[in-house]
Amino acid sequence: MSEYYDFYKRAAIVCRAVPYGKAATYGQIALLCGKPRNARQVGYALNRGRLGSGIPAHRIVNSRGILSGAAAFETDDMQRRLLESEGITVEYTEDGWRVDLKRDGWHNTMDEALRFREIFEEQKI
Repeated sequence: MSEYYDFYKRAAIVCRAVPYGKAATYGQIALLCGKPRNARQVGYALNRGRLGSGIPAHRIVNSRGILSGAAAFETDDMQRRLLESEGITVEYTEDGWRVDLKRDGWHNTMDEALRFREIFEEQKI
């Protein structure tokens, strides 16, 4: 149980760091948490509110940029509207609403990744 709890703490820290006007993927969040195979766990935690308050969950999309978490929001179009309000272009495709991750994705740096690691060590999570 504590391993999951620590993962949720890590995911909350990383999700809060996703910059305004940028989108990140579930896998990117998991990787930055040190658990590259836990992308689905990130989605579960976001959907179930396990990361606490103040999480910009609307900025998290699947690996192809598809807004796959829309069902977790108050309305079906809320995630799209929140992203657009931050200047992110969301286009409709045959697979659903999509963000261009090359243009609007968060391209975190190695320094940012190392800083997360330091934070996790400081907080013993």
